[in-house]
Amino acid sequence: MELSLARVDYLQVGVTAQKTMRLLPASGRKATQKVVVGDQDGVITCFGIKKGEAVPVFKTLPGQKIARLELGGALNTPQEKIFVATGSEVRGFTKRGKQFLSFETNLTESIKAMHISGADLFLCASYIYNHYCDCKDQHYYLSGDKINDVLCLPVHKVNCITPVLACQDRVLRVLQGSDLLYEVEVPGPPTVLALKNGNGGDSGEEIVYGTSDGKLGLTQITGTKPIPKCEVGNDKKRGGILCIDSFDIRGDGVKELLVGRDDGMLEIYNFQSADDLVLQYDHALPESITSIQGGCVGKDGYDEILVCTYSGWLTGLTTEPVHREGGSGEELKLSQEMQSKISSLRNELQHLQMKVLQEREKYQQSSQSSTAVSSVPAFNVNDKFTLNKDDASYSLILEVQTAIDNVLVQSDVPLDLLDVDKNSAVVSFSSCDSEPNSNFLLATYRCQANTTRLELKVRSIEGQYGTLQAYITPKIQPKTCQVHQYQIKPLSLHQKTHSIDHDRPMNTLMLKGQFSFAEIHSWVVFCLPEVPEKTPAGESITFYFQNTFLGTQLESTYRKGEGCFKSDNISTISILKDVLSKEATKRKINLNISYDINEESVRHTLKLIHPKLEYQQLLAKKVHLIDALRELQVHEGNVDFLLPKYRSILEEADQLLEEYKRQPAHLERLYGMITDLFIDKFKFKGTNVKSKVPLLLETLDGCDQDGLIAFFDAAA
Repeated sequence: MELSLARVDYLQVGVTAQKTMRLLPASGRKATQKVVVGDQDGVITCFGIKKGEAVPVFKTLPGQKIARLELGGALNTPQEKIFVATGSEVRGFTKRGKQFLSFETNLTESIKAMHISGADLFLCASYIYNHYCDCKDQHYYLSGDKINDVLCLPVHKVNCITPVLACQDRVLRVLQGSDLLYEVEVPGPPTVLALKNGNGGDSGEEIVYGTSDGKLGLTQITGTKPIPKCEVGNDKKRGGILCIDSFDIRGDGVKELLVGRDDGMLEIYNFQSADDLVLQYDHALPESITSIQGGCVGKDGYDEILVCTYSGWLTGLTTEPVHREGGSGEELKLSQEMQSKISSLRNELQHLQMKVLQEREKYQQSSQSSTAVSSVPAFNVNDKFTLNKDDASYSLILEVQTAIDNVLVQSDVPLDLLDVDKNSAVVSFSSCDSEPNSNFLLATYRCQANTTRLELKVRSIEGQYGTLQAYITPKIQPKTCQVHQYQIKPLSLHQKTHSIDHDRPMNTLMLKGQFSFAEIHSWVVFCLPEVPEKTPAGESITFYFQNTFLGTQLESTYRKGEGCFKSDNISTISILKDVLSKEATKRKINLNISYDINEESVRHTLKLIHPKLEYQQLLAKKVHLIDALRELQVHEGNVDFLLPKYRSILEEADQLLEEYKRQPAHLERLYGMITDLFIDKFKFKGTNVKSKVPLLLETLDGCDQDGLIAFFDAAA
């Protein structure tokens, strides 16, 4: 059955965080439900819909921003008590808005995630998990990386309390009391957890997770080990997943999976079999979806999917038909309803326009008076700077609560700006003088009307590190701008992974010196992305990384006074040696540096690079031929006389040009990596081969893999 859903916008509140909107249980079957939402102004708004209009039930006064909103109550009773997390406090409200709980936790940081099950309260700050029962401290756990979400398996089904933490290091941590029971490795950093069908499935042990790189998975959390059920990749390159719910929108007795993403994409999946998720429906909204719920909101008897977006819009996708079928009387009634609604909206708009004019005049008068005080309007920016494994690029996503006028991007390190299909902004580049100001990139994105979300893509060069700055100017008066900074790290294209191939030829860098565990950890944080800023518990730590561009790997093990770094790429070791030496010198710490270079690793790295090099060289040659071949085609009238390989270039011309445009400077990057590898190989031997680089670049054109390896060997 084809799903037909109509969009309806109900109400706008303030800017919202992830998982801050819920539907209260209905009073009867198919009756409309009340909506409760918390925003970053600290306001909790509860409302219902009558005749298409939002009717308030209660609204609290502003306060600290609301990080999470959950429903609770005694087990096996309707979950209609409202709990919100603000700062380090949890407050409870009845469905009528009366506050009955104010629980100040002992957390030193703000609450980031919350789950409620009967009298049990599960709270997480950045790295700390706490379990309370009837507001009394029960269990505590310190996570190795940031906690994004928390969930507990249904106690009445599994007969024990089993909390699950979604952690930034691509791991679900399953706890038992204050101890780690086991870890579940997942394909991306998990951002949200939900019980399958809202109850954990038949066993109560099945949970669905969504990741920041847009993957979706189902796993069974048993008492001894995880059982992976299914995984859905992100082939369409959609946004990260922020919210998940289960609801039977088709009305066939089987619950679908509702998914909201940070690029505004709403998706409905169903389980084709017990463990097979299939996408059934999607709908694009203009901003990120922070909360999603299935229920009955707009009209009795019509189910819908309600979403809350970043800027606070409550929007429904309803099964209620837009055009009703019926006699002329019903059509007349409908048109009268619509006319009265249009009339009330017009009156409201006129009232708002008058109010704006009055406030503008008041501001003009006050700004010109002798006692004038300048006021800068505040606005919220939701930003995300993440490394994409698929194309070794960084995505910078900027979302503002109001329309963006322009974004100026500036960098003090060389960066390539890549094309983004979803981006409708007009980009213009300014010439940069890199010498005195260290200015390598200066570009302005001018946004179209009502653009609240902008996505940019950049690719960095490993070994060159610094800061990328975004100057965000929204369409508000008086003109104001916010500056956001993002660190480009020395090994910026490395991504954390769970394991590496230990059989590869590895180069080793050893450090010894009078440094603490916290000091060497801070150096590793400076060098590599995705390393938690908090110093790990214990005496030593090992992290594994993979280079997203080349596929080379890095193993990093360190403790107080000692560090060991192993990589199959000499250039990675060379960058680490230079940066770690510089950081230690800044702190006036003497380092004893030793290294063990494996000659075989150079051949191994060249074998990884060469297929990419060959592909890019062929692509460049094809693109350079397109204009000449098109001219021949116009001149001759047909292309039958051309060889098949040239005919295929003409047939694929648009795709080839698109790919070449999407990957600017790709070939130059590969040339640069081979050059760095060549220089680094001999640098560790104490030989300077920079004079031979022009010869190497000449050799690279049309050179096969064996010829390239032979050149590296002959240069010795």
